[in-house]
Amino acid sequence: MKDIKNAIILVSGGLDSVVTAYNVKNNLGYETLKFLYMDYAQRAIKEEEYCSRKIAKLLKADFIKIKIPWLGKISTAFINKNDKIPKTTEKDLEDGRKEIINWWVPTRNSIFIINALAHSEYYFIKDKKRYDIFMGLINEGQVFMKDTTEKFIKKVNELSEEATYHGGYKIITPLIKMDKTEVIKLGKKLNVPFRYTYSCYIKNGFKKGIPLHCGECLNCMLRKKGFYWAGIKDPSLYTKK
Repeated sequence: MKDIKNAIILVSGGLDSVVTAYNVKNNLGYETLKFLYMDYAQRAIKEEEYCSRKIAKLLKADFIKIKIPWLGKISTAFINKNDKIPKTTEKDLEDGRKEIINWWVPTRNSIFIINALAHSEYYFIKDKKRYDIFMGLINEGQVFMKDTTEKFIKKVNELSEEATYHGGYKIITPLIKMDKTEVIKLGKKLNVPFRYTYSCYIKNGFKKGIPLHCGECLNCMLRKKGFYWAGIKDPSLYTKK
């Protein structure tokens, strides 16, 4: 009798986490999936959660929502503030380091992973079932956030050995060496329903059940560029092209 592989997947409804989920299910052979979705009072929570729940249903994954409103309260990022978001230009994409602090939420990925690790340990103590933790981090090139790197994940895995009673828990980032274009190409092969992914930093509502992107924020620009360079038709709906 084969062992059933179990996965906890940190999902945001975005391209990277959704492609990760499809990869875990269809390529890596994990049968039991639990989605962890974080509510930290982000502006795009309705669109993000809608997409995350949609994908959970398609992949037959359990959906778990964790509320951490205090993180949103201490965040100075445009992701949480109601300020007008500046339009991202081509030049901004080339020299994006000055842009990063505008979108930086204090220790966000560390907090997400610790929450996932706590759930993984809970399931092992309670049911003696191991759950590997997956996160949709990708290669962001020369301009990156410190908590999206292979070095960061290595350190977190080392911490998990000391932070848990039994140890042996794994935080895995299968797309970490891929850029956005490669992620989109993989998603195409896996038949990911891209229209039910949401990259935008702000809320724009829906049109006929499809979330609307602003088309101008940093993440929207990266999304559009990714589809363009992948040579794949972008099915996203934008309020501004």
